[in-house]
Amino acid sequence: MNFVAWMIIACEIAFWVVIAAGLIVRYVLKLPKLGLFLLALTPVIDLLLLVITGVDLYNGAVATMAHALAAVYIGVSIAFGKSMIAWADRRFRYLLTKQEEAKPQKRYGLEYARHELKGFLRHLLSFLIGAGLLAGMVYWINDPARTEALDSILRFWSVVLVIDFAIMISAFLWPKQDKNKPGRE
Repeated sequence: MNFVAWMIIACEIAFWVVIAAGLIVRYVLKLPKLGLFLLALTPVIDLLLLVITGVDLYNGAVATMAHALAAVYIGVSIAFGKSMIAWADRRFRYLLTKQEEAKPQKRYGLEYARHELKGFLRHLLSFLIGAGLLAGMVYWINDPARTEALDSILRFWSVVLVIDFAIMISAFLWPKQDKNKPGRE
């Protein structure tokens, strides 16, 4: 594995370590401002990965799948980061304090379909960010032989986005039903 691939792994680990540290400081040590500060550091990790990837390509590296995944990671982290932190915060609070309002919510019917729509819109945003970064790298390198991996991941991600769109539409056509609801067979 090349340096950029290791940095993606390190950034993903750092992302979750910073979130865990922020939640522990916030709820266990009862220092909410310091916990919030730690949680706010997650975009710094994305910026670090972007700089490392850019420097590697600038120094003449042939774009690999790792470079493409860095763009995907950054897009996903920006689009889903806040909701992932909120998800972790809610789960941590529920496990630690058993606060009923923090209990994971089950969704059915139109509420479930709307949740799927929000997820798809976040995915679309992450795609637009990641695709923009990929297109920027392709333009910047300006050598199709060196950017083939970037093009292939963009095509693959486009297919995944279309599949996610179909899943979201199916949630409206055939909404998830509560199996424990009275009157259901």
